[in-house]
Amino acid sequence: MFRSVEIPLWLLILILLFAAVTFLSHFLFPSVRWFFRRRMERAVAELNKRLERPIQPFKLARRHDTIQRLIYDREVLAAVTEHAAEEGIPENVAMERARRYAREIVPSFSAAVYYRFATRAARWLSRKLYDVRVDKRSRAALERVDPDATVIFVMNHRSNMDYVLITYLVAENSALSYAVGEWARVWPLSWLIKSMGAYFIRRKSRNALYRRVLARYVQMATEAGVTQAFFPEGGLSLDGRIGPPKLGLLSYVLADFDPEQGRDVVFVPVALNYDRVIEDRVLTEAAALGQRRFRASIAQSLWFPIRYAWRRWRGRAVRFGQVGVRFGAPMSMRRYMQAHPGARVDAVGRELRARVRAVLPVLCVPLVAYVVSRAGGTISRKDLTSQTAMLLAQLPNPLMDRDADAVVSTGLAGLCSRRILRESGEFVLSVAENTALLDYYANSVACVFDRSDVLASSHAESSET
Repeated sequence: MFRSVEIPLWLLILILLFAAVTFLSHFLFPSVRWFFRRRMERAVAELNKRLERPIQPFKLARRHDTIQRLIYDREVLAAVTEHAAEEGIPENVAMERARRYAREIVPSFSAAVYYRFATRAARWLSRKLYDVRVDKRSRAALERVDPDATVIFVMNHRSNMDYVLITYLVAENSALSYAVGEWARVWPLSWLIKSMGAYFIRRKSRNALYRRVLARYVQMATEAGVTQAFFPEGGLSLDGRIGPPKLGLLSYVLADFDPEQGRDVVFVPVALNYDRVIEDRVLTEAAALGQRRFRASIAQSLWFPIRYAWRRWRGRAVRFGQVGVRFGAPMSMRRYMQAHPGARVDAVGRELRARVRAVLPVLCVPLVAYVVSRAGGTISRKDLTSQTAMLLAQLPNPLMDRDADAVVSTGLAGLCSRRILRESGEFVLSVAENTALLDYYANSVACVFDRSDVLASSHAESSET
């Protein structure tokens, strides 16, 4: 029993390695995790004192616990049984699929990543790329929202910069949770996005089991008071207009909403507009093809920030103009359902779209593009200035200077530098090969000046919140 045994050195090293891993996993790792989790909880408690809406415990729960809670939810279990019967597979196989969907959807939120990295990076990037203009008077409406309600920011989707901007602008309010398409499921981007509390969705999936798992996750987060952000259009606007709402996520929220008890759900409209959308050429090319397939690759997407950083380092980069942000009148679902009993999801979607359009910011480049496009692509500089002045007079609270000459000069500088417009003597002309880009920016503000849209927007803004 006490005899010496001769073994190869590699086997001894392997045995010691396994023993060390076993010791660490059973004795050291739990203590280390407990130590860091206690530190994290104290840090979050201090952070919540500064936030208008504290980070909810649901968002801070361990990812494993949330996944277990989700897959053993009564409705998910019923969907597992139905899926197994429809597919003719054992229930344990269907259950494993549900578990895989839950792992795919549930994020792994990190308050440290969100507030020490993401919000700071979002603020730095937003200010470096754009002159950010925010209507502070409209933002004050957020202070009047019921502190116990679940707040969902509803935005038009113009650019992937929308995620960055909204993260920066509401950092003092709360940590956002938002849905991200499959385009971002690339490591390490996927890890970063999940650490920020976002969750991936398969937008085109028709799998009933997947949809039920996704619906229950959204409903659990809403019930727990997690602050969220939705892009009702479902994808980036290809023509600059605010598209019709896709009702998937909205239907999940409303299907579980009880106006008589539980938390109220308050939708906060947010309207965004840009002097320059980084992806504008990619979007207009997709619109011309008539299909939502973007020619830009991951390599091109990564190359753009590297090239821009290099140009900034050499002092040759300039900002992309202004980005305007305005908040609309918050819409309490409890009050809305009391005023419109039995309202359908599509009616709520139209109301939210109208409220976003009602507060759409008008900036220099889109305004000049709208005037030139409406004139057929050719207009004198004098007429351009006079028509711009007339349109500026219609805006009750513009985010830019009311001086028409300054607006026209700024707008022309942005459009001519990209060869969307050109000046010839006293005239301003559109460049034929870039007409789609001119229309893209003109469309972004067309609803503000179209009479029927103005009437609809005015009605939405004056309705009871």
